[in-house]
Amino acid sequence: MKERKLSLSMLMLVMLLVFSACGGGSNESNSSQTNSTENAENQTNDDKNNGGEVSTNESGEKILRTNNKSEPASLDPALAKGTHESWILQHTFTGLMGYNEDGELVPAVAESYDESDDGLTYTFHLRDDVKWSNGDPVTAEDFEYAWKRVIDPELASDYAYQISDYVKGAEEYLNGEGSVDDVAIKAIDEKTLEVTLKKPAPYFLGLTAFYTLYPVNKNVVEANPDWAKDPSNGQYISNGAFKLVSWDHNQKISLRKNPEWYRADEVKLDGIDFDIIEEQNTQYTKYQGGEYDFIVNPPTAVVDKLTKENDPELYIGGDVGTYYYQFNNKEKPFNNAKVRNALSMAIDRKAIVENITKGGQVPAEGLVPYGFLDENGKEFRDRNGNLVKEDKEAAKSLLEEGLAEEGMKLEDLNGTVILFNTDEAHKNIAQAIQQMWKQAFGVDFQLENAEFKVVLDRRKSGDYKIARAGWIGDYLDPNTMLDIMMTENGNNDAFYSNPEFDNLMKEAGESSDNEFRFEKMAEAEKIVMEDMGVAPIYFYTQPYLQKSYVTGVYKSNMNYPTLTFADIEQSNN
Repeated sequence: MKERKLSLSMLMLVMLLVFSACGGGSNESNSSQTNSTENAENQTNDDKNNGGEVSTNESGEKILRTNNKSEPASLDPALAKGTHESWILQHTFTGLMGYNEDGELVPAVAESYDESDDGLTYTFHLRDDVKWSNGDPVTAEDFEYAWKRVIDPELASDYAYQISDYVKGAEEYLNGEGSVDDVAIKAIDEKTLEVTLKKPAPYFLGLTAFYTLYPVNKNVVEANPDWAKDPSNGQYISNGAFKLVSWDHNQKISLRKNPEWYRADEVKLDGIDFDIIEEQNTQYTKYQGGEYDFIVNPPTAVVDKLTKENDPELYIGGDVGTYYYQFNNKEKPFNNAKVRNALSMAIDRKAIVENITKGGQVPAEGLVPYGFLDENGKEFRDRNGNLVKEDKEAAKSLLEEGLAEEGMKLEDLNGTVILFNTDEAHKNIAQAIQQMWKQAFGVDFQLENAEFKVVLDRRKSGDYKIARAGWIGDYLDPNTMLDIMMTENGNNDAFYSNPEFDNLMKEAGESSDNEFRFEKMAEAEKIVMEDMGVAPIYFYTQPYLQKSYVTGVYKSNMNYPTLTFADIEQSNN
């Protein structure tokens, strides 16, 4: 399924707009942007036959070569917390439900399921032919064990709320106020799993496709708590299309076909090799040189150039996610909503998507992106319209007013650091926003980049003032974009808190009436945008490059591209 050229023709109308029109940039910014463009032009003019060599190893195996971009912090489904981990996990594990090539939620390990009339009890019937990569049968007890492990307070999973917010007895166990035996996740028999919710959740089936709710092999995990850290010991056992065979940290991850997978006869690849390289230009150079068969998120200048050339190797995948800048709401002066709003008002989002990202991204109009449909099949986004105000003239006086309330002046912001993870596009966006704020307020913000896992850790610990962030939906409901801003949510590393917002989200979460739910969520989004707990920049797309000899790749809006059924056409060699 191709999802390419997504409204990109609009960009052609604005390509003459010079980057300096949005406030220019420092010499470093202009130099970086120019060098990136020059490199892209030089590389894309290379003879494409350099990349036409088919990816087979000395044994004649079909190994698809790509790049994962960032070192995973963990490949344990219960502890993973980002796309740099989930892309590996979606190929090594399979959940009860999954997404097919048309983006539809369909049964996977669960052959079928039953839902009670009140929407509170789900009974999943597992397939008879599902096995772990070591040949053990995948059982309902494995799912019960895995899900209860996620909410074990000693494990401290960031995503524990994906279970504790919904399953009866789970919150009490997580908080140390109840017993694991009272958690309503029960293996009725080897192939039957029963889950009872404490409140209706119309999107619960979608949650069972999310990586936190993947099963783990109970016997393996209990025998070796470090099972997920080193595959060389043979203890990394999974139930997906591929198995993890090596992990050279910060260098390379290798997967090989899992013959025990229930659809193994449909898998044409013998394996997937993921390099771990953060630098976008380097990964693109390797793609052009024939070292990679597939890459996601090529340099923005490359996307722009290949779009103009209508290059058939460029695809623009859909995403339901939002790129934003978050403020540490606990730190002065970013605890002040006027300060946060003023900074957001001075960002020219249109200039960013037209001059920097250039991949069909849409200037953000709120926290919830397009792609979430309400009870009438209409875009949730249209309920509130554009909640993001831009007004450079008004921004300065509002900032001064907010700073005064905190006993500060404009000059006190000098030296404030914008933290972002290493990436050419993130750097260019940070430089642009740095210059926009300099132009609007006369303040010199500083930039700091770090590895993605370092940025995640610093955001989690509150060791930042302003940081680049983003969120991709975990399931197809606006709740997935909004609940991360609730006070007690484990992923609320902006430390935003508003009781009115929390109450509206709780009201929405306790109802099975979709009309009521969407109304309350729309009200909640208005509040978080009035507070500007985070400053949305744009709604994501996901450009990727795929060699002509690679087939069978597809991308749903919920996941990174699925390589499970890819093939390498050897006839093109």
